[in-house]
Amino acid sequence: QVQLVESGGGLVQAGGSLRLSCAYSASGGTSTIDRVAWFRQAPGKAREFVATVTRSGGGTLYGDPVKGRFTISSDYLKNTVYLQMNSLNPEDTGVYYCTDAARRPGDWDVRTPQEWQNWGQGTQVTVSS
Repeated sequence: QVQLVESGGGLVQAGGSLRLSCAYSASGGTSTIDRVAWFRQAPGKAREFVATVTRSGGGTLYGDPVKGRFTISSDYLKNTVYLQMNSLNPEDTGVYYCTDAARRPGDWDVRTPQEWQNWGQGTQVTVSS
């Protein structure tokens, strides 16, 4: 059983910053988790890929809307992945979720929500104009 808990969301003015945290645990040990990602979902819209990183801190990838503004990082000793969000705009508003994937051979598309295994409950980010 993998559990993920997001925190750090809140209300911020356009141009401001927030740092989100994703704390994870696994009954089989956290070493079973190879990669963690952030997705977000605005009301009435599909879940959208934001960023991903391996648990060891490499292999970072970003969705086009956040490229250059957001930074994902991993602190494996604390079992936590962070998402530093800068230059926020109202289009960044939504519920932000973290998710995990076990190590697997072959290629797969990290931007597709269905490729990921477990999900947290999400943390709300609201950016006012």
